[in-house]
Amino acid sequence: MKKVISAALLLGASSMAFAQPGCGVGAMIWKGQSGIAPHVLAATTNGTFGNQTFGMTTGTLGCQTNESVQSMAMYMNTNIDKVARDMSRGEGENLETLAVLLDVAPADRDAFRTLMKDNFATVFPSADTTADQAVSAIVALMEQHQTLNQYVG
Repeated sequence: MKKVISAALLLGASSMAFAQPGCGVGAMIWKGQSGIAPHVLAATTNGTFGNQTFGMTTGTLGCQTNESVQSMAMYMNTNIDKVARDMSRGEGENLETLAVLLDVAPADRDAFRTLMKDNFATVFPSADTTADQAVSAIVALMEQHQTLNQYVG
């Protein structure tokens, strides 16, 4: 039983990297509860149902909407493999398309490409990473970046 609980916590903790706090069905279910366990459970719920990017795209499920992020999410849904390939190299047409969809100024695109390449394993932790998970990770990385946070806020 301890192994099952440990595995669940590890899975939940790994999915927290993709969580937008206070957003998605998981955040709605576990709303008002504090501590690491409810946060892990909310992130795990969001990861299981893949609803966070939907919420971010549509402005529902307690998520804030951003037209640029919406455009990126729609592009990622159909081009995830191409984006992953370009992101791993830090260059390419599909990575450039993400920057354009996010309205990243040409002067900031080198920082965007570098951030994406340096954090490829965060955006795509496995071959099974969904577009929802990748978009959430990209947004979270950009929100933490001093220059790029202006494009997703």
